[in-house]
Amino acid sequence: MELEPIIGLEIHVQLKTKSKMFCSCSNEGEDLPANTTICPICMGYPGVLPVPNKKAIEYAVKAALALNCKIPNHSKFDRKHYFYPDLPKAYQISQFDEPVGLSGWLDIEVSGEKRKIRIHRLHMEEDAAKLLHDARGSFVDYNRGGTPLAEIVTEADIRSPEEAGAFLRELRLIMRYLGVSSADMEKGHLRCDANISMRPLGDQNLYPKTEIKNLNSFKAVEKALAYEIKRQSKIWQDTESSPSEQGTRGWDEDQSKTIEQRTKEGSADYRYFPEPDIPELDFDETWVDGLKSRLPELPCSLRTRFQDQYGFKKEDAYIFSTDKNLAGFAENVVSEALAWLSAQDPSVSEEEVETKNKEKISRLVSSWILTNLLGLMRRDGVSVSDLKISAENMAELMVLLYSLKVNKTNAQKILEEMYKTGSDPSDILEKNDLGNSDSDFSIDDAVDKVISSNPNQVSEYKSGKEQVINYLVGQVMKQTKGKSNPEEALARIKNKLS
Repeated sequence: MELEPIIGLEIHVQLKTKSKMFCSCSNEGEDLPANTTICPICMGYPGVLPVPNKKAIEYAVKAALALNCKIPNHSKFDRKHYFYPDLPKAYQISQFDEPVGLSGWLDIEVSGEKRKIRIHRLHMEEDAAKLLHDARGSFVDYNRGGTPLAEIVTEADIRSPEEAGAFLRELRLIMRYLGVSSADMEKGHLRCDANISMRPLGDQNLYPKTEIKNLNSFKAVEKALAYEIKRQSKIWQDTESSPSEQGTRGWDEDQSKTIEQRTKEGSADYRYFPEPDIPELDFDETWVDGLKSRLPELPCSLRTRFQDQYGFKKEDAYIFSTDKNLAGFAENVVSEALAWLSAQDPSVSEEEVETKNKEKISRLVSSWILTNLLGLMRRDGVSVSDLKISAENMAELMVLLYSLKVNKTNAQKILEEMYKTGSDPSDILEKNDLGNSDSDFSIDDAVDKVISSNPNQVSEYKSGKEQVINYLVGQVMKQTKGKSNPEEALARIKNKLS
């Protein structure tokens, strides 16, 4: 029996507002002592009245727009009833049948194949408190209770663990580009429950699903789904039918398996009804259109533009898109580098300079930022905002390389000094005498000396061991104190030995 997985995701995104969803308590309680950012409202005392956070509503609508959702004219809050220690009111203020966003989609790409994952809805709700467990017992920290959440529910369009991971990574990027959430799974700012069922390939029916909880990383989502595919496939193979009922399972990272928790509730179990203490919401079309017009460029659009406008490779454009600040830095470096080249020859128009040089400059920029500079940053845990190197100085270094005024070896030395001090690359080059030699005689002299001093290597090269020439090039670079162009040295050695 050939089976296919049917996967849908329910994602909670913690919105980065200053205060909670329905009261004025700080929304930064995770960094403060337990139960210090609470009040009668978020603790559910009798008689208190919740007041919706306008900024949270704005953030939720922005997120819905970025996910191509339709924004209805009317929305409302509802009470979702369940009894658990993390919910002091014994109900959660959420949204049931009239959310803020409906019928959206998000495009992803997995293994070169593009997939459109439909968004069923995006609604707002308050978060529950945090349960803490240790050897003494279980405790509740209510600091998190009442923080604003946007819950995003996909359609069951996902067909593999890899697609689920790609969707979540793209969603995190979008939330960060919008500035509505830091979306760190490790900190609980983005939490995911995955629903999965199996069905015979070609069958259009839906069978009882399993909801997987306790997924705190993208890898955990992918591994848990892969495990469930194997587990449910075995049930199908053994019984020739699907699991008999819906259920909830938790992911055990240590055992790398899902553990049965309870039977899955239906919406009737929560006894939803409209929240009587909060007025219903009417969204003004002008206000919604204003939010839409102010949305930033999103990752997918940025990747396409970086390829079309600057000629970046697809893979490099994707890496740049994973950090909005890094993408901005790279774009500024390319612009500044082209401006440097234009200033060197005022007789040539900026358009001509860009047409002639843009592709090569872009290759230099992507190579040196994504390999050399990013390597230094990752080594030290430095972010783009902490860089001492300005885009203008990085561009100047690219122009020195482009104009063959410095070779790659010495350019790396200059970059490391720029990284440490933020100094101008030309100053570092002159101070340390790292520029390429302009003297043909000095290169030829060094080549002659190296050839005469290394007869064994010369003989090996002439006998067919061509890789030996790399040693000779290194000796020329040593003779010229790294100031010769390696490509030029290679060409002259070959010429001499021919």
